[in-house]
Amino acid sequence: MSLIVFLADVANDGHGSEESGLFPPFDPAYFPSQLFWLAITFGVLYIVLARMILPRLSANLEKRSDTIANDLDEAAKLSEQAEEAKQALEVSLAQARAKARETASKAEAAMAEEIAAETRKVDAVIDKKLEAAEARIDEVRTEAMANVETIAGDAAKSILDKLGLAAKENDISAAVKTAIGGKG
Repeated sequence: MSLIVFLADVANDGHGSEESGLFPPFDPAYFPSQLFWLAITFGVLYIVLARMILPRLSANLEKRSDTIANDLDEAAKLSEQAEEAKQALEVSLAQARAKARETASKAEAAMAEEIAAETRKVDAVIDKKLEAAEARIDEVRTEAMANVETIAGDAAKSILDKLGLAAKENDISAAVKTAIGGKG
């Protein structure tokens, strides 16, 4: 810009500003033209900024602001959905745990009932075996008691024989019955 003024001055004078000895931009003679071109340059720059660059910047900022606001809204919705899903999951987990406890309780009751039934069967078998054993013991006892008199009589006779004493069979039999507690 000052170059244009300088070139115009050189073209007019042919000598430039060498006569004044000042650097042309600092020469007060050129101030009005410099201010004129400064105003035109800043005016053009202002128009370019105001009509082209600033609208694009403001549109980008507004678009960015809208995008951020939309993203925040979407994040809030997703957060709410996640919270609802979490609550639904907790409810379903609680229901599953309750169902599992119920199933375990039923299984435990069924097992207890099965064990009780099996125990009753085993007890019945054992009771039958005990009854059979008691009957057999009673039978053996009865046989043994029936033979006790005979064995006791034989033993008494054998003892008396070894001692050198003699006794009648009827006396030995009566004494054995008396000793056993029978009739005699």
